[in-house]
Amino acid sequence: MGAELSTIPCLRFCGGDDADGLGSSSSNEYQPLLGDRERHAVAALVKLFESDRQISFYDGEPLKALTVLAHSNVHHLQLSAATAFSEISEYDVRPVSRAALGPILYLLQSEYPDVQQGASLALGNLASVSENKRLVVEMGGLELLVRQMLSPSTDAQINSVGCITNLAADEASKLAIARSGALVPLTRLARSRDVRVQRNATGALLNMTHQAELRLLLVEAGAVAVLVDLLDAGDDETQYYTVTALSNIAVDAAGRGALWDAAQGLVGMLLLAIKAPKIRIQAQVALTLRNLASDERYQRSIVSHGGLDALVPLLQSSYTALVISAAACLRNISIHPSNEEPIVGAGLLPELMDLVAQADQPELQCHAIATVRNLAANSGTDKQVFVDAGLFDRLRMVLASKATHSSVLCEAAAVFSVLALSDQLWRPVVELDFCRLLVQLTHTRHMDTEYNACLAIGTLAGRGQPEVFEELLRVWRLPSGGLREFLARVLALPEYAASNVRPVAVWVVMALLNSGRADLKKAIGADEQLIAAIADIGQARAAPPPSSVSTATSWALLPAIFGSGGKLAAADAGADACADAGADADVDGCPAPSILDGATAVDACRSPAPDDQRMRLLARQIVAAVSPA
Repeated sequence: MGAELSTIPCLRFCGGDDADGLGSSSSNEYQPLLGDRERHAVAALVKLFESDRQISFYDGEPLKALTVLAHSNVHHLQLSAATAFSEISEYDVRPVSRAALGPILYLLQSEYPDVQQGASLALGNLASVSENKRLVVEMGGLELLVRQMLSPSTDAQINSVGCITNLAADEASKLAIARSGALVPLTRLARSRDVRVQRNATGALLNMTHQAELRLLLVEAGAVAVLVDLLDAGDDETQYYTVTALSNIAVDAAGRGALWDAAQGLVGMLLLAIKAPKIRIQAQVALTLRNLASDERYQRSIVSHGGLDALVPLLQSSYTALVISAAACLRNISIHPSNEEPIVGAGLLPELMDLVAQADQPELQCHAIATVRNLAANSGTDKQVFVDAGLFDRLRMVLASKATHSSVLCEAAAVFSVLALSDQLWRPVVELDFCRLLVQLTHTRHMDTEYNACLAIGTLAGRGQPEVFEELLRVWRLPSGGLREFLARVLALPEYAASNVRPVAVWVVMALLNSGRADLKKAIGADEQLIAAIADIGQARAAPPPSSVSTATSWALLPAIFGSGGKLAAADAGADACADAGADADVDGCPAPSILDGATAVDACRSPAPDDQRMRLLARQIVAAVSPA
């Protein structure tokens, strides 16, 4: 949608057949005489308009004629030029040259308000084209537009702010706009009583929220308080721009901190706005709450303000985008340990199970599974509620389907690491044949999925329970690829190719050896390929991998060798949000940057490791344990 611009009266050239080109003779005594250049310019333009409206007025003789009129000292000739440019730009919008923009910018400096209005309208129309946006900035147009924003004329405000809105859709122009001094008048005009001025101003503020530096400048300009006040705006477009701007400001920690400090009533206002009749506004409010919920203060605040009750009807909506927004918000809220009981108590587990089952909506499935993971990682409620809600049936369905998206498989594998940590939930994982399904996930050749599945297997093995080792022995070799095949493959990979999963794989082997089962020790010791790969790890010196490959490993997850009963401890869940593709964030209809979203996810059982020395130590111990005495 384009920024809204004011209109001016239809084009009328003063002149016609009068000798001096001034119109009726009755007015001649009050008009200055025209110079030859001006008279010829008027005559040429009248003839062009009467003969061929398809001709280009941005170059050649037409542009020369308009330029002459623009630089005239005669008011009505300036107005004719401004009106011509504004009318032409309504139907002929394209990249133009400096020569074409020059007279328009000159007219913007006219002493006559109606001339300025026509020039700003033309500039706003042309500023919907990317090439023109940058040219306007390069030629000093921003300073002129800022002056226009300070005008008491509503039409001048509409057109100048609309032009700024269109310019702000260009990434290269945003910083120049901020440096031009436009942010303070834009913030002031967002409070205008004229809905058109208000809509254009909030659209411009929204377009300025796609860069971290600019978001902080908006905060300094006082935009936050204004945007919060506009959450209940009567105009749908203004309300949508306002909510989306707040969502973008909340995308990083600095923005969330600024919102917390500047707008204590923000959560309450958002929960009122989420009841708006327009679905896209509801969805954007939910995304704003989601971004805010990357901060633990907002995680608590949303729940204490009744946010869970507001999310329930959204999760039940028939509009998929709205359900995804609400599920994403719930996912982040679930990170805080104190929110587990309210979420379960609100009856949201059955809703989450239904979302897990929506195989045609992988993003929705990811949010639902991650929410369950966060809830299960907390130590509050009786974990039997997850069993009663049908969690294991839903997970089996997800893992058994060949159509399940890889991102969903990755989230499902991650949840098993948390389930394996629970004294109540690890046993169903073993008894319901999920060890076999986890082993299948280690053969997906999807790095994160394989890591999560291996971590879950390692967590189970770390419990030291006989039934776990019985299951792992059963899946040691399978026709489709067993645990042994996975371990041999990843342990033989170069360090840079498997830096995340190799430490966990070594841990799994060590846990199996320490099970006390002779059959497991024999199976490992007799596998020359596996032992050779482990021996290489034990003897190798740490070498830095290529810079393009992640070097994070998993030692912080693993206990000191079988200390604490071999049980893994869950790390804090952290900010947990997947990136969403946004709606039309820029308001001029140009391709818009994605609406910004919450911080990168930190899985409930993942933490960076300091080094790989312990992995090499374990590798040497494994080799020694299986070597003949």
